[in-house]
Amino acid sequence: MPSPTAAGTTAPAPFFPARRPGGTPGLALFLNAGDPPLPVLRDLVLMLDEEGVDCLELAVPFPDSVTDGPVIRRSARRALDRGGAGLDDVLGFVADVRPHLTHTRIALLADWRYSLGHRDLTDATRDIAASGADGLLVHALPPRLREEHLESAAAAGLPVVTTCYTKSPPQTQAEAAARASAYLYLVAHYGRSGTAPAAGHAALARTVTGLREHTDSPIAVGFGVSTRRDVEAVGASGADAAIIGSAAVAAVAAAQEEGGDVTEAFRAFVRSVRPEPTD
Repeated sequence: MPSPTAAGTTAPAPFFPARRPGGTPGLALFLNAGDPPLPVLRDLVLMLDEEGVDCLELAVPFPDSVTDGPVIRRSARRALDRGGAGLDDVLGFVADVRPHLTHTRIALLADWRYSLGHRDLTDATRDIAASGADGLLVHALPPRLREEHLESAAAAGLPVVTTCYTKSPPQTQAEAAARASAYLYLVAHYGRSGTAPAAGHAALARTVTGLREHTDSPIAVGFGVSTRRDVEAVGASGADAAIIGSAAVAAVAAAQEEGGDVTEAFRAFVRSVRPEPTD
C-alpha cells in the first residue's frame, strides 16, 4: 500500500522498486477496465498482487485508438459495449481495490479526448490521485497542455508516466525522461501495439543507457513484448521493466471465450511470461 508522508497524507508507492542491475526485470501488464467486467477484474487484480506483478496499466477504455492494434481495440470495444467503465466508474474501482494491494501498483491510462478533455484538468487529476492510483499516463495529450498536466499532477502528488519512441529525436527523449516521475514508457518501435521491433528488445540497450542520463525514474519497455523470452530480452537491454499489452489482453479474451475461470487462466499466463528470479 502507499506509505504516509511526513504531512500525514498518502504518497503513491514507487514503481519497480526491486529491480537491480542485471537482475530480473519488473513486469507490467496492460488491461482495459471493463474487459473482463469490473467484478471479475477485481479478483484478477488481487491475483496479480498475490503473484507479485509489479504494475497494472489500467486503461479507461476508449474507442478507435490509432496507437493500438486490433486486439486492444476489440477489448476496448467490448468494455464500452458492456458499459459501466467510464472514468468515474474506473476511479471507483481503483479506490475499492487499491487498499488491498501490497505489491502491485496501478498506473491509470486515460485518453485525453474521450475521458479527460471535457473536464477541468486540475480537478480530474485531483480525482485520479484521490482514487489511490499510483501514476497517470494521459494518452494523446495535446502538446499545448503538457505543462498544465505536469503542474496539475505535481500539485495533486500524482506521479506521471511519460513516453517516447526509440526513434524520437534526442531532445524529445531527454525531455520525456526528465519529466517522468512514475516511470518512462519507452515504446520499442514506431507502430501499433502488438508488433515487435525487428532487431529485438535487447538491441535497445544503447537507447536505455542514453535515457538514464536524464532520469532517475524507472524505464519500462513496451510494444511487441509477449513471451518470457521477450521479457528477458527487455531485461538484457538494461530496462527496469517490461510491459505486456496485447498478449495480456488476448489471454483475457481467450479465457472469456472459453467460459472458464478468467482469473485462474490469467494466473497461468502471468506465470508463463515471468522469468525466474536471478540471484
